[in-house]
Amino acid sequence: MLLIQYTLIYASVLIFVAYGGMFSERSGVINLGLEGIMVMGALGGVFVLTLIPPSAPPLAIILLTILTSIIFGMVYSLLLAVSAINFKADQTLVGTAMNMLATAGATVIVKSFNNSRTQGVNPSAILDYIETRKVFLIKALGVEFNIYMVLTLILVAAAFLALYRTRFGLRLMACGEHPQAADSVGINVYRMRYAGVLISGFCGGIGGVIYVTVSNSQWDFQYGVAGAGFLALAVMIFGQWNPLRIAASALLFGVFRAIADTYTAFDALIHLVPGDVYKMLPYIISLLVLAFTSKKSRAPKAEGIPYDKGKR
Repeated sequence: MLLIQYTLIYASVLIFVAYGGMFSERSGVINLGLEGIMVMGALGGVFVLTLIPPSAPPLAIILLTILTSIIFGMVYSLLLAVSAINFKADQTLVGTAMNMLATAGATVIVKSFNNSRTQGVNPSAILDYIETRKVFLIKALGVEFNIYMVLTLILVAAAFLALYRTRFGLRLMACGEHPQAADSVGINVYRMRYAGVLISGFCGGIGGVIYVTVSNSQWDFQYGVAGAGFLALAVMIFGQWNPLRIAASALLFGVFRAIADTYTAFDALIHLVPGDVYKMLPYIISLLVLAFTSKKSRAPKAEGIPYDKGKR
């Protein structure tokens, strides 16, 4: 049961973040900065959980945490949008810089915050994070699960319908495949690409706070989100930029990520296989999967190519 719970929660993280990458790349912008967006979304959510009193209404805690994570993620994703769309910067370099900046910035901010807490401003407030995050747990039919799992199911359905059943989704995909053709029929390519990147900030911010709040009672961000953003990129590629395939891929990767956290339960193998091997499993699997499937992957044709309105 523990393995199933961990699988579902880590799959939720990967689905949210991978969907963010999917929408961005469907619009034509490569988002390698998902790791950094996760960090910033997690940072905003953790501050809410730390500062808000546990006695506050559960619904208010949930909404404030998610909303703050979304705002942090979307604002941070604007760095990529402005750089890649307006200034036509190299999207790979911008995404890499965003990852480095987010981890370093979050580490400094958290250290400064913790230092101020230990200087007489309610030093026990950081402990409220442990109690406050319990509002996200729901018990039904004798089973305990996280509210983020429900949000993930809603996201899967919404993403599929938005991408394939709405005018917005079809226009977004057109901008990632043939932006000049899309522009010729009146679609604002710049606006659609901004929308794609902002959606990646929306999803990545929530994915970040899920990852952090279910993993630890405290977080210093010295290691960012431990490569979860890059695992989500692998899930997205393996899922071929398709919402349903990405969801199935996330479940597969979620199993191996869950095993890394619950390997001590395998009493028969614990003495035969070192624990570090289990922790490496998600990353080993991602390398193997990409090595055997990347040649057959079909990315949006115009992804990573800055759009020039005057070019035909």
